[in-house]
Amino acid sequence: MPVSGALERYWVKPGAKVDLGKIDSGEKTLFQGGGKDDSDPQFDELQFELQDLQKRLYAENKHRVLVVMQAMDTGGKDGCIKHVFSRIDPQGIHVCSFKKPSEEELAHDFLWRVHSKVPGKGELVIFNRSHYEDIIAVRVKKIFSEEVWKRRQRHVVEFERMLAEEGTTIVKIFLHISKDEQKRRLESRLENPAKHWKVNPDDLVDRARWSEFMTAYEDVIGKTSTEHAPWYIVPADRKWYRNLCVARIMLDTLKKLDMEFPRIDWDPKTIKIED
Repeated sequence: MPVSGALERYWVKPGAKVDLGKIDSGEKTLFQGGGKDDSDPQFDELQFELQDLQKRLYAENKHRVLVVMQAMDTGGKDGCIKHVFSRIDPQGIHVCSFKKPSEEELAHDFLWRVHSKVPGKGELVIFNRSHYEDIIAVRVKKIFSEEVWKRRQRHVVEFERMLAEEGTTIVKIFLHISKDEQKRRLESRLENPAKHWKVNPDDLVDRARWSEFMTAYEDVIGKTSTEHAPWYIVPADRKWYRNLCVARIMLDTLKKLDMEFPRIDWDPKTIKIED
């Protein structure tokens, strides 16, 4: 059985110096019961608990929850979202993906396209990639100067502070895979015609800059993990363990909101449904 403490183990303390090279992307410390088959019953239980908490979130219509998901290519964002949140009512959850900015988006500040997608009351919104692309990619690919991406880091901290102070609970998750695991996943896609559409030759260009991306992520995670918008670095080489950890982190986060179903001011026994 897994032990408690996912939040503490993978939480990046504000101001901490992050070294991804020292974090084992293949570990399974929080689950000592074996492999995927052994973890399935526990994962099912976590999913049902998440389902119940999301119903409370939607019904109470009080809290807002934003989940930011980042990873290198093939890191598993899509699969993680699909598995962890598969039992949640579609009415109360939205997944937003941020791709290359359009001309209209580029005509505004870099947070313009993001702000309109944040959750309203009762909603859980997941960013599959996010405003952090406008710092990481810009930095590594040298699209803008150092002055620009450093300024954006400051803006992101203040943007997230504003969201938090207005009632949004923010959880940021970096799915940490190794370069070797990325190679295996890319090769698997190349071997399967049904997955060729997932392969973009540009991914190989980014792969050649692996160390630069790691440096950029280490810097931005360390500088933007705050009390109001924490980062969690989740080992993601093992997909089943990745899902287990993210589910546990989400469950612990939602429980802290202490949500309840709204109380009614009428007696159900007085209501009669006519034939």
